[in-house]
Amino acid sequence: MKTILAVDDSRSLRQMVSFTLKTAGFNVVEAVDGVEALNLSKTQQFDLVLTDQNMPRMDGLTLIENLRGQLAYRKTPILMLTTEANDDMKAKGRAAGATGWLVKPFDPERLIAVVNKVL
Repeated sequence: MKTILAVDDSRSLRQMVSFTLKTAGFNVVEAVDGVEALNLSKTQQFDLVLTDQNMPRMDGLTLIENLRGQLAYRKTPILMLTTEANDDMKAKGRAAGATGWLVKPFDPERLIAVVNKVL
C-alpha cells in the first residue's frame, strides 16, 4: 500500500484529502505545516507528498526545496494543492521541484487520477 503525506494547515481540508485518498486505497499521514512534514519525512519514507502553499512556520515551496535536498526525496512525486493558481507561482513550484499542481477546491476524482498518474 502506498503512503501519502498530506500537508495543510486546514484541518477540514486535510480530512477531505485524507478521506478521498484512503477511500482509493492509500495510507495517509497528515501534517499541519511544513515543519511537521519535514520532521516526519526524516523518520518515514512517503511514496508521495501532497502540500499546500500558504501555511504558518514553513510554506509549501520551502518544504519542497527541503525535501528535494534529502537523498530519499529526490525522485518522490510532490504535488502542490493550493488556492494559488497564477503562472508565476506555478513557475516557482516547478523551480522548487514540484511534480504537479492542483487547485483548491479540488475534485476528488481528479485528485485520485493525478495521484495514480504520478505514482
